[in-house]
Amino acid sequence: MSQTVDVPHGLPMERDAGPFDPPRELTRLRDARPVSPLVFPDGHEGWLVTGYEEVRQMMADTRFSSRLDLDVVHVPYETGMPAATEPSPPMPGMFIAMDPPDHSRLRRKLTGAFTVKRMKQLEEHIADIVERQLDHLSRLAPPVDLVKEFALPVPSLVICELLGVPYADRDTFQADSAQFMVREQPLEQKMGAYLALNTYLSELVTSKRAEPGEDILSDLARHDDLTIEELTGAAFLLLLAGHETTANMLSLGTFALLEHPEQRAELRADPELLPGAVEELLRYLSVADIFFRYATEDLELGGETITKGSTVVVSLLAANHDPRRFEDPDALDIRRNARGLLSFGHGVHQCLGQQLARIEMRAGFAGLLHRFPTLELAVPAGEVKLRTDMNIYGVHELPVTWTAGS
Repeated sequence: MSQTVDVPHGLPMERDAGPFDPPRELTRLRDARPVSPLVFPDGHEGWLVTGYEEVRQMMADTRFSSRLDLDVVHVPYETGMPAATEPSPPMPGMFIAMDPPDHSRLRRKLTGAFTVKRMKQLEEHIADIVERQLDHLSRLAPPVDLVKEFALPVPSLVICELLGVPYADRDTFQADSAQFMVREQPLEQKMGAYLALNTYLSELVTSKRAEPGEDILSDLARHDDLTIEELTGAAFLLLLAGHETTANMLSLGTFALLEHPEQRAELRADPELLPGAVEELLRYLSVADIFFRYATEDLELGGETITKGSTVVVSLLAANHDPRRFEDPDALDIRRNARGLLSFGHGVHQCLGQQLARIEMRAGFAGLLHRFPTLELAVPAGEVKLRTDMNIYGVHELPVTWTAGS
């Protein structure tokens, strides 16, 4: 067993060491006891996993059930969670919160849509989308909000085209999805956003079953063994994940590069560093951080005994900053080999759209660096509004400016 440490009451989530670093309390726990007891706000006890190897082992072990996730998604963490006695029933189509074989049945139907080959074929089209958005950006008079004018539109356009969601509806679904991702809010408010988005997507997939087009949701709708409820759940997950995470990586990644001018200069001087830089930014920022699992039997992890029925919380951010895996992990180093990063998860739930996200980020950062070499923050770094209130980290706004004609 690891050394004794104070048991945290509540989950440390405030990035108090800086906008890009793990919370100090998470770092302390990881270094002292990578699998640590945790007391939830309602008083029931669970576990917090922060070490790289321990997180990787846990996420690869399907005896740690994912079926708890949707309870966490729908119930604000701060209200506390009841001590689990068995996994929650899976919601139709939400395969992120399912275990095999239910998870495998749904994920298998989507695997063909997200192959590396198909994503490579999309690369040129995504580059065109980025260039058009950069053209739009260049016509604006600075300062502008990079989130609104670039980081959010690019992945939204891409995922809307892929899924077959009308981009004209973006204001509605983006408002609902943003509201859904707020951490501290009344349950009624969260469920209101969820139901609004669910109703919209249910009508959309119903129309695609009647008249399928050339898009991923239409491909799914052609499977008669999938119910409308399952199609809606899968659409919800793909739409939410497809624009929220990449949008925040583009905006927070730009913020990080602006705060590390020497790294940005290296990247502009040698564009071949870009693929590795994207991997490093994914590791360094870890915008999707906290995930929950449920122990379906007594299990050993990191020298600790986790009893059946325990809620287990994992921090990908802490794991990605583990000095046992990455040297000088709290430094941004675009020349680092960040291979093995856990930002897309690990095991059967590893992100289905990770190659798509990488292509969007490479195109987005390359375009910004090339077209706006004098890009800089339009406000002091301390005034940038961080998404500390959201389930996916990033910035609410990123005011930027540049020299005219550059």
